[in-house]
Amino acid sequence: MVRRDRFDEILDELCCELPEAFYRELNGGIIVLNRPKPSPHAVDGNLWILGEYSVSQAFGRCIYIYFGSFTRVFGPLPEDTLRVEMRRVLRHEFRHHVESLAGERGLELEDRRRLEEYLQRSENA
Repeated sequence: MVRRDRFDEILDELCCELPEAFYRELNGGIIVLNRPKPSPHAVDGNLWILGEYSVSQAFGRCIYIYFGSFTRVFGPLPEDTLRVEMRRVLRHEFRHHVESLAGERGLELEDRRRLEEYLQRSENA
C-alpha cells in the first residue's frame, strides 16, 4: 500500500481529471480520513466503506475518502492498480453529488440493491 502522502497526491491527480462543474456546491470539499470505516451492515466484520458522500447543514456537501479502508481492502496493491480503484471510488462519490444536485437518486437505489444482494448472499452462505 502506498503511504498516506502518496495516496493524497494520487487523489489530487484524479480530482484534476474531473470537470470543474462537478465541484459546484461541493462546499465541504474532499476529505481523506486515516481511519478505516467498517460498514454497519457487515455480516462477517469484513466490509469496509471506501468513500462516502455526505450532505449536512453543519458541513455542507462533501466527499469522504477512507484511507484506512483502502489499506484494509487493497493491502499492498501496486500503485497503478490502486489508482484505478481510487478513481472508481472517487467517481462513484461524485456521481452521488451530481445526482443529489439534480434531485436524482439512481445511484443511491443501485447501492441499496447491491447491499440487499450482499445481505442475501451472506444469509445463504
